[in-house]
Amino acid sequence: MSAHAKKKLPRLGKGKTRPDGPKADDSKLSMARANRSRPAGPRLVPPISHAAAPAGEPAAEGFQTRMQVEVTICVLLAIATFAVYFRATQNPFVNYDDQGYVVENAHVQQGLTRDTVRWALTSTYATNWHPLTWLSHALDCQLFGLNAPGHHLTSVLLHVLNTLLIFLLLSRATGARLRSLAVAALFGLHPINVESVAWIAERKNVLCMFFILLTLAAYGWYARRPRVDRYLAVAGLFVLALAAKPMAVTLPFALLLVDFWPLQRVNSLQPAEAFPVPQASLWRLALERIPLVLLSAASSVITMIAQKAAVATNESVALPVRLVNAVYAYTMYVVKAFFPVRLASFYPYEGYRLSDARLLLCVVFLVCVTFWAWRKRALMYLPAGWLWFLGTLVPMIGVVQVGDQAMADRYAYLPLLGIFVMVVWGVGDVVEKRKLDLRIWVGATAAIVVALSIGTWRQIGFWNSSRDLWFHALAVTKDNYMAEDYAGSALLADHFEATGERRLEEAAVHFQNAVRINPNDAISHLNLGADEHERGLYRKAIQQYRAVLALTQDQHLDVKALSDLGAASQQLGDYAAASEYYHQARQLEPDNDTIFMNIGRLGMMERMQELSAETSAKPTPQGYLELGQLQQAVGLALDARRSFEAAIKLNPKFAEARKALEGLAAPARQ
Repeated sequence: MSAHAKKKLPRLGKGKTRPDGPKADDSKLSMARANRSRPAGPRLVPPISHAAAPAGEPAAEGFQTRMQVEVTICVLLAIATFAVYFRATQNPFVNYDDQGYVVENAHVQQGLTRDTVRWALTSTYATNWHPLTWLSHALDCQLFGLNAPGHHLTSVLLHVLNTLLIFLLLSRATGARLRSLAVAALFGLHPINVESVAWIAERKNVLCMFFILLTLAAYGWYARRPRVDRYLAVAGLFVLALAAKPMAVTLPFALLLVDFWPLQRVNSLQPAEAFPVPQASLWRLALERIPLVLLSAASSVITMIAQKAAVATNESVALPVRLVNAVYAYTMYVVKAFFPVRLASFYPYEGYRLSDARLLLCVVFLVCVTFWAWRKRALMYLPAGWLWFLGTLVPMIGVVQVGDQAMADRYAYLPLLGIFVMVVWGVGDVVEKRKLDLRIWVGATAAIVVALSIGTWRQIGFWNSSRDLWFHALAVTKDNYMAEDYAGSALLADHFEATGERRLEEAAVHFQNAVRINPNDAISHLNLGADEHERGLYRKAIQQYRAVLALTQDQHLDVKALSDLGAASQQLGDYAAASEYYHQARQLEPDNDTIFMNIGRLGMMERMQELSAETSAKPTPQGYLELGQLQQAVGLALDARRSFEAAIKLNPKFAEARKALEGLAAPARQ
């Protein structure tokens, strides 16, 4: 850094020129030209700009001072974010996909083995292709086993890194350090992001965001000096983002927005000062996106294949209904960005029940904000931020409906960055234009961040158990069949773990509510059937299991319903029907050991029935011995004892029967 760059520059009045140089506008142009001729290294640190900085920002400072300040801010930001989210590391796994992703996933629990890597690269389990996410869960299992705090710690650390990256990227690209800090703090401490961080199964969100931000950093490096090797770095990081979660498919579009603001690469714009880059035509910039768009297209095809069953389940939702729900969801994300209250782990679908008045209000709101952002396009951060929000939400907005949710907090993790930028930069410009006291702006921002932190801490607490999570969802939403269903399951599991008893009657109320609210939900019928089955209401359970078969196209649910139908029929003594159901289930999953064991158990039950009839008609010691052995094998110890005693009574010297009786009694003596 030259001594000249470190000099403190004199204040300039409106329209005044520097005493030792050209006018401010000429200085900007000369700096941009100088940057074009200067070889750029791989660093993202911009040259020092002598242009007027935003309110509260230093006009110029040395490289070492800048780094010291940034490191200090990063440390404080990391401490604040980790301190708020530390509560999440005390939470357990919940009954919301954590089982399928970790707790009951044999592949993930193997750790980073060759088989796990092969499975992760080829699996579409959980209706997604995200191998990098599977490998991150496998690494956690290798490091922490099934110790939930360790898994939570990884997600929290990724969120902290994302928060720091947002600050660094915005600060370097714009030179507006305080504004960048405010945006990063809003992102890091906003309650709507709790679901992405505190939910272990949503690791894919924070992991994908991490690689999206690294892709943006690499893109800034590429923009300074466009070269093939730098472009390959961008593409490689983009592939990793796609491999974590397909929500990254909109990144090529988002990078084009970054070209408008803050990089200002489009040659029709005034060159950027804080991070000057060579400018190009819009056509050139669009052509740069083609390889990235092709990667997005490939990821989209894979995702559609992986989610085929989930999409097919929702094919009955008409396109107009999906569009209505999309308009509602867009509006509600903005509302929850400003008023993050009544956040839930599942929001019931609104496309069917949204009133015309509410729909019109949502449409008017979106149209007005879009028109306003366009009218104010001289402030490029406004249309860029708004289009970032609208565009990055497209894969999750529900036009192609996957799942039954109207919206989800996790879907806002990436898109709300655009809203945060609009708000912070907009307020900052108002403060600067009206020459308001900067301390008021800083104090108000700090107060908002503290309030958000308190809300985030509280929201994390609802993930403390499955029961708390779903009872909170029931409290803040209406007619939430998913929350009813999961609440019933949580009641059964939590009470059984604590007391060894099941709260069947209380859980049944929630399952019945779920079926009443959404009669077309197969899982609710399955859970209600299981509850009635366990209470001995076998015929009612069979009705629910048959409803599952009529409603679902999911092979796993079909197998579960058929197996449960077999068990209920077996309990009623209808062995022929039970055998038919078990064999249908085995045709769908030939390698399912549980089904194989059920078929074997059923065979023993049928033979028991035959032997019972034979010994009643013609009692023999051998007949009672075989009957007792079968009864013992299926767990009917008291019946087995009676059969062995009957065999000995008929033949007191029957040594084999005496030995069987003694073997039956041995465990009791131990």
